[in-house]
This record gives sequence, C-alpha cells and structure tokens, in this order.
Amino acid sequence: MLELTMAAVSGTDEGATAGMLMAEAPSDPGAVLRVGRDGAVCRLVTPEDWLFVSRVHLVFLCGPDGAWEVAWRRGSQPEPASEVRLTSGPHTRPLEYGGAVPLPAGGAGEIVIRDRTSPRSVSVGFYHEE
Repeated sequence: MLELTMAAVSGTDEGATAGMLMAEAPSDPGAVLRVGRDGAVCRLVTPEDWLFVSRVHLVFLCGPDGAWEVAWRRGSQPEPASEVRLTSGPHTRPLEYGGAVPLPAGGAGEIVIRDRTSPRSVSVGFYHEE
C-alpha cells in the first residue's frame, strides 16, 4: 500500500496544512497515482493556476514486484519551471527532470515541488507499507 498526502503552500500561508489531500493505492503491479493540475487523470490535484506544476507532474507506479517508484514527467517545456526534491530518512536529493527513483519499502518521506519564480511549493508526503 502506498499512501500519499499533499499540501499546497504559498509564501503567505507557509506551514499551513489546510486543504491537505490524501490518496492511497494497493501495491499491485501496474497501480498508478498521479499528482498534477489535471483533475481528470490526477488523484492529487494542485491549484489550476499554478503553472509551475505540469498537468501530470509526478507519477507513482507500482512495479511487478510490488515496489513503488516516482517519476517526474517531462512537461511541454524543455526546461522545467520547478525543482523537485525527495527526502527519505536523513537524505535529500534532487529528482531529475524526466527521471525516476524507487521509493523505499516500508519507508516514508516527502517530495517537494518548488516554484523557481515564486515562494510556492507543493509537498507530497509518502508512506510505503511493506
């Protein structure tokens, strides 16, 4: 089971958790959770006018062995309008534009999408049950 929580934060409400959204999916091969602006395909949807987030920005995919990975989908622009960082345990690392990384089984962490031009961010917490 993968559980996600998401909060959108702007400079004016830094630290606020109002409007937190949640989603979960069983660790079945092929299971998918998406994060982005497009409410038709994403389970966790950011504000529509936050253009630093793509229509489908992050894709969480369960592989054939029940392990999850997160991918930062390439958008329509050659350079992204945001930065994405993944924190798991004491380690924080950037997620490469168009790249994917595995999520630790039985682990928790956070993925932050930060606007490069404004004090806005989207925080996606994850917990991956073994």
